[in-house]
Amino acid sequence: MATFRGWPVEAVEFFEGLEADNTKVYWTEHRAVYDGKVHAPMAALLAELAPEFGDGRIFRPYRDVRFSANKTLYKTNIAANNPAGYISLSSEALGVGSGLYMPGPEELARFRAAVADDRSGLELVGIVAALARKKIATHAHEVLKTVPRGYPKDHPRVDLLRYKGITAWQEWPVGAWLGTASAKRRIVDFLHASAPLREWLAAHVSG
Repeated sequence: MATFRGWPVEAVEFFEGLEADNTKVYWTEHRAVYDGKVHAPMAALLAELAPEFGDGRIFRPYRDVRFSANKTLYKTNIAANNPAGYISLSSEALGVGSGLYMPGPEELARFRAAVADDRSGLELVGIVAALARKKIATHAHEVLKTVPRGYPKDHPRVDLLRYKGITAWQEWPVGAWLGTASAKRRIVDFLHASAPLREWLAAHVSG
């Protein structure tokens, strides 16, 4: 397996081109660039992360347009995940996330119960605050406008109760650093920083 050395400028240029011309013609003509400059570095990165964070997989580049008004054929980013988190590269930024995204009904119920509990809820508040100090945002795929049924409207953690799951996310605008070891270092630093959130979710939410 090749050594991860970051993504070259050709990877960013590939996505810039795809944004301008999201067609099979462009994809076919530039497939070698995608394979060598976009996909191969991601595969090398996942292989190097695997000993500490578990095996990863790269998502397919094709969009499912069956039920979408947007009929463009290809995703304008490359994304991958492993047991610790999610990684995305586009023409604009490298981003990495971790946490509970779009939970099922049972997971969501356990999450809310853990937020409402004074001990585990306060622990989560501390984790969120610690992440914020490291400029890591926490949010949810969906946030209710009001407190969920069964919980008091004046609950001290009402904002977290309105979350349908919780994820940590950090991203960096593309730059020369993307083609260096800094790309991997930023991802690893994030995965280490977000470990307390994953541990909290494993203790209180995971089935």
